[in-house]
Amino acid sequence: MTEVWGLTGGIATGKTTVSVWLKAAGLPVIDADVIAREVVAPGTEGLRQIAATFGKLYLTAGELDRRQLGQLVFHDPVQLKRLEAITTPLIQAEIQRRLTDYRRRNVPVVIIDAPTFFESGYLEALTDHVMVVATDAATQKRRLMARDQLSAADAQARMDRQWPIEKKVARATVVIDNGGTIAETRQQVVKWLDMNNLK
Repeated sequence: MTEVWGLTGGIATGKTTVSVWLKAAGLPVIDADVIAREVVAPGTEGLRQIAATFGKLYLTAGELDRRQLGQLVFHDPVQLKRLEAITTPLIQAEIQRRLTDYRRRNVPVVIIDAPTFFESGYLEALTDHVMVVATDAATQKRRLMARDQLSAADAQARMDRQWPIEKKVARATVVIDNGGTIAETRQQVVKWLDMNNLK
């Protein structure tokens, strides 16, 4: 039987680092962000629908102009909903296809890595447990500003588009506290792997 874990956190809380460690430990990771890019790659039905809905203006040399589309949807909730109506069913179908394949092969543990795990509305039903990588909001904001060269207002706006980290922590099976050093964070992941006999 396959045990499915969700992996999430807030923007700039360190989820990606933990995901890399889990992959390195040999666990299969279904990365929702990677799938989100794949379903709108050149020649896909997703890209065709985006061009039909938003116009060819958002394509550059047959590829999605992410920056331009991002400028539109992140400042207009109605346009974001239109985009999500195209991409969410495609992402969901691909995640479920991969999960089915892992289950068929009796893979013991599978990770679904998704920044908007809870916000998506469908991933919780696919998983048995959830791991949340967390830090306090002030640290999160400082890291996000440094990582993406953002102003305090822009960093806060991006954080506000996700659930507050406390709300995610409240629904977690396991919390990885990434408020300290990288070594301290890694130690928590190693301990989790040990406890679940996954090393």
